[in-house]
Amino acid sequence: MTPPEVVLFDLDATLFDHPGAFRRGILSHVAALGAPYDALAADEIVGAWQVAEDLHFDRYLAGELDYEGQRRARVRDFVERFGGGVLSDDEALDWFRGYYTAYRDAWSAYPEVNDALDALEAAVPGVRFGIITNGELALQARKVEKIGVAPRMEHVIASAEFGAAKPDPRIFAHAVGRFGVSPAAAVYVGDRIRVDALGAAAAGLAGVWIDRDARGWGDYEEEAAAAGIRRIMSLTDLPVALTT
Repeated sequence: MTPPEVVLFDLDATLFDHPGAFRRGILSHVAALGAPYDALAADEIVGAWQVAEDLHFDRYLAGELDYEGQRRARVRDFVERFGGGVLSDDEALDWFRGYYTAYRDAWSAYPEVNDALDALEAAVPGVRFGIITNGELALQARKVEKIGVAPRMEHVIASAEFGAAKPDPRIFAHAVGRFGVSPAAAVYVGDRIRVDALGAAAAGLAGVWIDRDARGWGDYEEEAAAAGIRRIMSLTDLPVALTT
């Protein structure tokens, strides 16, 4: 592989340990609330909150809900699932704010992030870094600052401000345009094979899928092979993947 001029990253579950903060945040929040959650297993709580996030954040990305609306919808699904009653708009947002405080307190980068960025800079002199993320710029920028990578990221592009979300090829084209390079000179690294790796490849970038949970290609094996997607298990593997 020809070493890239630009390496672009997804944020959540790629650089930022969203799954860890998500789990610690919801468990801390419901522990403070007590019943009915105190009778539930941790995995049941986390799984239900994940289902609500996946459903309603996708609705937000599709334009069906605004950002606050998807937060309220997530809370209502979760609370009603466990018999907590019907919440008003204000009650749902207050509930979410309690969760968000615990989630924010748990923010961290994956432990290998800075070492991997150092290794990339050593392996590819002059390489430049950036982020493309689905979400609101203000929130995502706070995460970038908190995990300590902001000084290394030349541009942070968020879907809400740009007006299109991954895997729409326009957001990838916009990002490489900000760097002044062609798509062929850039790589995109993310944890979702369809939205991140295949989305980037469809826009002309090289796609790298970080498969932290060792899920394997599944139904995407043939499509990923045709698109030249590279699979890594950790960001530690990235320098070798981009230079061999």
